[in-house]
Amino acid sequence: MHERGRGTVRGLPEWDRCAVMGVVNVTPDSFSDGGRWFDTTAAVKHGLDLVAAGADLVDVGGESTRPGATRVDEDEEQRRVVPVVRGLASEGITVSVDTMRASVAARAVAAGATLVNDVSGGLADPRMIPAVADVDVPFVVMHWRGFSEDMNSRAVYGDVVAEVLAELRERMDAVVDGGVSAERIVIDPGLGFAKHAEHDLALVAHLAQLRTLGRPLLVAASRKRFLGRVLAEGAAGPPPARERDAATAAVSAIAAHEGAWAVRVHEVRATADAVRVARAVEGAL
Repeated sequence: MHERGRGTVRGLPEWDRCAVMGVVNVTPDSFSDGGRWFDTTAAVKHGLDLVAAGADLVDVGGESTRPGATRVDEDEEQRRVVPVVRGLASEGITVSVDTMRASVAARAVAAGATLVNDVSGGLADPRMIPAVADVDVPFVVMHWRGFSEDMNSRAVYGDVVAEVLAELRERMDAVVDGGVSAERIVIDPGLGFAKHAEHDLALVAHLAQLRTLGRPLLVAASRKRFLGRVLAEGAAGPPPARERDAATAAVSAIAAHEGAWAVRVHEVRATADAVRVARAVEGAL
């Protein structure tokens, strides 16, 4: 354990501070940067640029999970993701694959990915947990209540922190029962997934309670709607996703201070600075 109990993930490097996970969306329709890195060469270059800017690992995804998004077919997702994973892994970069499909996860791991980041926590594809157990890599278990098409209708909570904790604990138990080592599990509260702004803010305010689950915590707030809501000014409304990076870095600093294992972001430099400042403050305590 590090100073604030971040924990370690078996099979991944250890960092002496909150790690920074950079995002490479190989999609035409991501809410934040859809289409910018849709070409394999451009996507690999972007991943290298993220590492140069301070990312510790890179998360590659080929399917948009923005609210209302429709699913891409399996073959197309593989076509988008696997060459990018292979290209980045060949450069010695720690690569995560962002997918809800077991087949994509398995092929990405074969291409060099060392972490599977499944926003459904293994619920979307019944083959996922056995597949991850078979390849024996770390697995991100995110809080999830359904696919993007209708997830907003599921954002109903009495006590969001207690309910997310309970549902994550249930998923963790199911994943371990399915053969994935508990030492390889990372948890993610799923900010923006079946949650309104007030739910996301409550979860950020109570990250310490999420850490009582006993596993490293990944916080993925980057450019999300709740930040747009916080920044909205009168009739002007929320700023576009790409204008929310300073707000993202603020959440990254909070998450690092609260002991998050990693933060997942689109724009790396400001967050890389934020987590390093948080680490320096910890060292002064």
